[in-house]
Amino acid sequence: MVFVLDTIRFVLQCNTYSCVCFPYLFLKAPFIFVMEGETSWVNNCFENPTRDIGEFDSFSEHSDEGNKEVNAISVDLILPDDLLERILACLPIASIFRAGCVCKRWHEIVSSRRFLWNVSHVLPQKPWYFMFTSSDEPVGYAFDPILRKWFGIDLPYIQKSNWFIASSCGLVSFMDNDSRSELYVCNPITKRCRKLQEPPGLKVSDYSALAISVNRISHGYTISIVKSKLGSGNFFQSDLSIHIYNSETRMWVTSCTEVMTGWRGGDESVICGGVLYFLIYSAGGGTTETRHGLIRYNLSNRSSHGLLIRSFIKVPCPLTCGRLMNLNEKLVMVGGIGKQDRPDIIKGIGIWVLNGKDWQEIARMPHKFFQGFGEFDEVFASSGTNNHIFIQSYGAPALLVFDINQKQWKWSQKCPVSKRFPLQLFTGFCFEPRLDMAP
Repeated sequence: MVFVLDTIRFVLQCNTYSCVCFPYLFLKAPFIFVMEGETSWVNNCFENPTRDIGEFDSFSEHSDEGNKEVNAISVDLILPDDLLERILACLPIASIFRAGCVCKRWHEIVSSRRFLWNVSHVLPQKPWYFMFTSSDEPVGYAFDPILRKWFGIDLPYIQKSNWFIASSCGLVSFMDNDSRSELYVCNPITKRCRKLQEPPGLKVSDYSALAISVNRISHGYTISIVKSKLGSGNFFQSDLSIHIYNSETRMWVTSCTEVMTGWRGGDESVICGGVLYFLIYSAGGGTTETRHGLIRYNLSNRSSHGLLIRSFIKVPCPLTCGRLMNLNEKLVMVGGIGKQDRPDIIKGIGIWVLNGKDWQEIARMPHKFFQGFGEFDEVFASSGTNNHIFIQSYGAPALLVFDINQKQWKWSQKCPVSKRFPLQLFTGFCFEPRLDMAP
């Protein structure tokens, strides 16, 4: 099976097309992925799938006698459909799309429901990272850490790179940053998308935090929005509310409302193991050791009173910023470590995992990588899933990847975009590339 898989990879690498079409596997309308270093991408390349396929669906071996002709051995003649499906399912997502261009049979296989089932039962793909390269338009590139390639893809419906974004198990949720009433859930690979009904609560909130959690078995999902509005006459107080959406009932529930003193909500939250975690920030007016705190809210045992008092968790050290993420149902925080006397000055970046109410530091960015970002601001973008964490500075397109299992730091391939002016900003998010997930 390893030999056959290597053969298929060889066939895909030897594809003589100067482009690769990524068809929309679920609808007839195709979409296009642009790969860095490739010239262009052909649309509707499946109009005649039998055209020029002879060179792709066979693998030739030559005997020791170099001048003797031998017949090509066709993979199609050797492998039954079910085995070929299982082999193709082990390929990276980008190679699966490329395989769909090899011949009619392979296209039918990767488009079938049974193939999607096979894909969902193999080892999970490494997460991709989508980097926005414009602060005005939602354009950018997605990085595949397996092939170490950047792909130019379009995200449906999103209009600004500063929209709220959260991802889980192949689905991405995004909400507008103006009225905060437009909310979508999509699969960025297949572009299947659904617009949700307007969230309840305050029409205009000063701060909002969006999170999504997908059930890997039922494929149902839960979305949470934590809204916070500062008091009109007392900025030391804020009205905080939590709103939960269930994809099975397609209904919103306002599960908690509370007035906080000395603290306010922010824009950082995540759902992990049925628990909603979100960061809160000091609003002044009190004696707090740090500027950040963490709230733990159990979604299955909702309570509307005493949220702050009973669920407050201290952060491990003075932070310039904190980024929350779900890594294999463990809450992980990537934070900028501030100086004791100047907490707004960043001196390093740490990674912690929460065990109960205690933080355990699992890694700290080596100084050579910290310096590699150049002028590192006290805030930065970071997200992760499975065993990978991505960190990038808002001021540059450099992307650093940390593998938790191997304890390894590595720069990604250089993003195919350069900084055009001093105030140009970059940001991004990571997501699992999956074909079987639909909103």
